[in-house]
Amino acid sequence: MNEYHKPVLLEESIEGLKIDSQKKQIFIDLTFGGGGHSRLILKKMNKDSKLFAFDQDIEAIENSIKDERLILLEANFRYFNKFLKLFEITEVDGILADLGVSSHQFDDGKRGFSYRADEKLDMRMNQKQKVDAISVLNEYRESDLVKVFSKYGEIRNSKQLANKIVQCRQRFVIDTTGGLIDCVESVIRGNKIKYLSQLFQAVRIEVNDEMGALNDMLNNSKDVLTKGGRLVMISYHSLEDRLVKNLIKKGNAEGVIVKNEYGHIDRPFKEVIKGVIISKKDEIEGNPRARSAKLRIAERI
Repeated sequence: MNEYHKPVLLEESIEGLKIDSQKKQIFIDLTFGGGGHSRLILKKMNKDSKLFAFDQDIEAIENSIKDERLILLEANFRYFNKFLKLFEITEVDGILADLGVSSHQFDDGKRGFSYRADEKLDMRMNQKQKVDAISVLNEYRESDLVKVFSKYGEIRNSKQLANKIVQCRQRFVIDTTGGLIDCVESVIRGNKIKYLSQLFQAVRIEVNDEMGALNDMLNNSKDVLTKGGRLVMISYHSLEDRLVKNLIKKGNAEGVIVKNEYGHIDRPFKEVIKGVIISKKDEIEGNPRARSAKLRIAERI
């Protein structure tokens, strides 16, 4: 299923892992998706190395690669450290994550991730969980909707938007992407496509608790990466990138500065490359999703 998801910044991210084909190493691909990053990792690893890959989407698990060095687990990446303990793994040499929604999830209208197709609202990455976009939009209090739209979508008229949705759901159940768009049409401000992108992003993040999961995953990464191990993160919006940047520069995803007894900031990572790596022009032309990608690479001290 090569078209399931086209990996972004593929060569740059795998190079960032610093795979040594002469050593027995352990790597983690936290967002398996279509297996693009995992395939290249396996290609560069030696025969004694191991790759643990995670994905909570059962459709992604179906893309598994036949390779005895790969252990593919159906799970949210926030729990990756618990699964490693089951395999008695205490240290790894590299962790990679390509955050956000896969191309397949966006393109599959039935999943309700995109405003481009009029389908049932869903937006669950894990199809087994109960909370979906319908429950968020129809059951959340107006004040909670304001918080979701403001925090995760950075929508300026979040109060007006939330009030409009509450008005609509008093007349009908908001259960399709088309129904949601029709409902909010009159309160859209500025560019319609940008506004809808922000709205759908906000709901999706809330449905999947993406920021909470990312926060947990990042903070757990410093506990399992061996000294010299690499952290390779590809993010697609400022909310994700901010947490990654916080971990690298301040020592934790929350961005809380913690100092040791000598007054020095506790930083478990150092930047391998200052700032972010972005996609080249030819990659963006072949894969528009790459336009917003930001790659950060850090090394465990």
